[in-house]
Amino acid sequence: MRILRVISSMDPVHGGPCQGIRNIVPALTALGVHNEVLSFDAPDAAFLGQDPFPVHAIGPARTPYAYCPALRPWLLQNLGRFDVVIAHGLWLHNNAGTWGALKAYRRQTGQPGPRFCVMPHGMLDPYFQRAPERRWKALRNTLAWTLFEGAAIHGADAILFTCAQELLLAREPFSPYRPKRELDVGYGIQAPPARHEGMAVAFAARCPALAGKPYLLFLSRVHEKKGTDLLLRAWLALRREGADLPALVIAGPGLDSEHGRALQAMAAGQPDVHFPGMLRGDEKWGALYGCEAFVLPSHQENFGISVVEAMACGRPVLISNEVNIWRECEAGGLVEADDEAGVLRLLTRWLALSPTERAARGAAAYAVYRHNFEADEAARRLLAALKTMQAEA
Repeated sequence: MRILRVISSMDPVHGGPCQGIRNIVPALTALGVHNEVLSFDAPDAAFLGQDPFPVHAIGPARTPYAYCPALRPWLLQNLGRFDVVIAHGLWLHNNAGTWGALKAYRRQTGQPGPRFCVMPHGMLDPYFQRAPERRWKALRNTLAWTLFEGAAIHGADAILFTCAQELLLAREPFSPYRPKRELDVGYGIQAPPARHEGMAVAFAARCPALAGKPYLLFLSRVHEKKGTDLLLRAWLALRREGADLPALVIAGPGLDSEHGRALQAMAAGQPDVHFPGMLRGDEKWGALYGCEAFVLPSHQENFGISVVEAMACGRPVLISNEVNIWRECEAGGLVEADDEAGVLRLLTRWLALSPTERAARGAAAYAVYRHNFEADEAARRLLAALKTMQAEA
């Protein structure tokens, strides 16, 4: 089987979808599946050329919609090489643009061409239409759905979801919503590299003021959607009460945003709160392996790759019940609501656990990863679903 994946960007800063591709493709390759990626990045982007699979960069894209004029010509010339095309994400040109190009290919050639699938990556979650701060974006999405995005969803042979909760939530925000197939294909990550001393050294170089102290780790995009303000306020409140909390590391891109600057101002004068920025490679794995627990009190999280990475490192996870895989993860950590009281309970409950109980949660977290989120199993599920879809043609 030959799969083409169309995505707006493979820049690691964007996390989520592009990291998911990097996780699943090696496992699919081992199963004999050929993958190529078509992205709207500029061909000279510094992060390109490092992946073990072809990435065709045909950008740069234009406008906030990421319109890429090279998309249709490239697809019309190359669609015949593939069995399946997967558009990753919604609300940008890669989804409706791919669907439009596929329809043009069918008209021009008289051939059905590859099967077309859409992987929303949580972008059909009702949170994005209901959050008060997203009112104008919600109106934009409603208009886009009416004009072209809904047509791409309804035209697709299948909509691919990373977990059952995402599939169910996708049915809520838009009407009509009539996909031909809804497939829960799961999601997974590659096993992390084996722990070695260089990882701790690399992380220490990015966070020298931590000086080897125990710490809780937030590792994701620094954005209000992630609940970072709730986490920091709860941590500061408990520290003011004299609680013996570990230090707090808030790592990820976004520190130069309004939200990121507000967090740094809130933590001013507190030496046990650290903002190392985005971590990569050994820096990231050193941070994950070395933390006491991973914390993500997100208001909306489709899957949470960083959550699963923490569990794969044997770290307990303290998360909100708005992380769509929270039910699977609960045995390997703690779960609470995504509000101030919930995050305060999350940290208080963690403090109340004995060292033995904390270690047991870490071991359980690793077992959850092995049972639910290994890339090899996710690849087998996806391949089986795609083969079944083709057989039903």
